[in-house]
Amino acid sequence: MLAKRIIPCLDVKNGQTVKGINFKNLRFAGDPVELAKKYSDEGADELVFLDITATNENRKTTIEMVQKTAKQVFIPFTVGGGIKSIEDIKSLLNAGADKVALNSAAVKNPEIINLSSRYFGSQCIVIAVDAKRVDNDFYVHINAGTLNTGIKLLPWLIEVEKRGAGEILLTSMDADGTQNGFDIEMTKLAAVNLNIPVIASGGAGANVKHFEDIFKSGFADAALAASIFHFNTLCIPDLKRELKSSGIEVRL
Repeated sequence: MLAKRIIPCLDVKNGQTVKGINFKNLRFAGDPVELAKKYSDEGADELVFLDITATNENRKTTIEMVQKTAKQVFIPFTVGGGIKSIEDIKSLLNAGADKVALNSAAVKNPEIINLSSRYFGSQCIVIAVDAKRVDNDFYVHINAGTLNTGIKLLPWLIEVEKRGAGEILLTSMDADGTQNGFDIEMTKLAAVNLNIPVIASGGAGANVKHFEDIFKSGFADAALAASIFHFNTLCIPDLKRELKSSGIEVRL
């Protein structure tokens, strides 16, 4: 059985790590390069670095920060934000990223999934999806969660897998930053209908049971969290030890 992964997320704005609730009310959480090194040293399985305002500000992810971060970590490192072309992806991979996360660009131009997975290999193409409950269904949102696309979640996930995505980073906008637990229903919907790994994001609190539940009931392959790690309410080594003792396979 493959080990479940614990993935800290660095949401970056203006060169600083930030964190909010439901994609709003952002507060400063630390220097992204320093945090990345800390999490790498503590035993995180991977890192995700999202330049959360790059798309809305119509600019590319800051390459210099990616280069600095890549020099400090020795675990797989995914970068997203403002990626629109094959050249953008190439620049980030050359800067040290192991994977790239496409979100708004994939919705606006789905063919980029086909092209990028063929060009670079599906193993480094992650499709990030921000979804929210609307009228008893889940809908895909883009532009840092500000725009409801009108696209239902499950058909979109199935399409991106067919187009060559290697992994899904699925964020529940309703749960984001609440620390009340992951969205098990949404994650399970994705996990049982796809053949590629699903990373659950949004809602992790300082409660190991949140992680147990998303692995055991939501069938997630990995769990992503930010606030609880940034503000030291739960540390990665303790989390992994407790998960291991509860019967969940993790790398210690």
